[in-house]
Amino acid sequence: MDLLRVDTYNVTKEIRNGCSLLPSDIGLVYNNSTKIEGSNNVYTIYARLNLPSEVYNVTRLNHVWQVGYHIEDGRPQRHPTTLRNVDSTEVIDLTSTIGQSTGQYRSYLRSVHGVLNIIGWGTLLPIGIIIARYFRVFPFKCEPMWFNLHIGCQLTGFLVGTAGWAIGLSLGHSSRYYTFHAHRTFGILIFTFSTVQMLAFRLKPKVTDDYRKYWNMYHHFLGYGLLAIIFINIFKGIRILEGGDAWKWGYIGNLAFLGAIAFVLEVFTWIRFFMWKHKTNEASKHNKPASSRHS
Repeated sequence: MDLLRVDTYNVTKEIRNGCSLLPSDIGLVYNNSTKIEGSNNVYTIYARLNLPSEVYNVTRLNHVWQVGYHIEDGRPQRHPTTLRNVDSTEVIDLTSTIGQSTGQYRSYLRSVHGVLNIIGWGTLLPIGIIIARYFRVFPFKCEPMWFNLHIGCQLTGFLVGTAGWAIGLSLGHSSRYYTFHAHRTFGILIFTFSTVQMLAFRLKPKVTDDYRKYWNMYHHFLGYGLLAIIFINIFKGIRILEGGDAWKWGYIGNLAFLGAIAFVLEVFTWIRFFMWKHKTNEASKHNKPASSRHS
């Protein structure tokens, strides 16, 4: 059997920033109070700690634990930075049996963050774009209902998504040593571009303005580009959350449903366009002789 031993380490800010973790006396463990029991590669370590009440608040003691897989020269190497590792904290009241897991609270906030972003950015904004594309002029002209529905979906999606984004920023600040940089950067881009799109409500030029067509091009292309970033970032968040297949396939189903609606409307748009074009050509051919006789 391999030799088992218990070492103590003083984990400081410098250690978190990359300095070597070496065994050191932390002055909290009573001499000869450490005991190891177990078998079949499963062991329990017992130790008696000295926590003076004038130094430690034993009614709110921060407890952190980790699982590591690598040791070099007797020194534990950096543990993984998955959410399960980041959430391995709790607050313990040593005078009672009550413990409060701070990791579970963060896990709940992450779920709220994900749901709000999926509803706001990932569902309502695409619905607003579908309404604007197919109900503004062609194939259906629903004036002014399309505009009211478009604004309603975009504004509601922006507010809901912003709430989820703010929760995400708070979560990132609370675990600043374990930041998911790509997910965070995409989130900031989504909020920034969405804010620019929302300014269209107040800064949109009039139909008679010469530069209105250029504004329309910017508004449309920015909106479609924003959708691509949103979809990518939502799947990044689902992978980080480690929510399993339920989150991933649930959102894939949501996208498939919206995509099917858009596909049907797009096919109908082109069918109706070709029918209109054929009808226009036939009318033009029919009117040509009449024009010649009139001349």
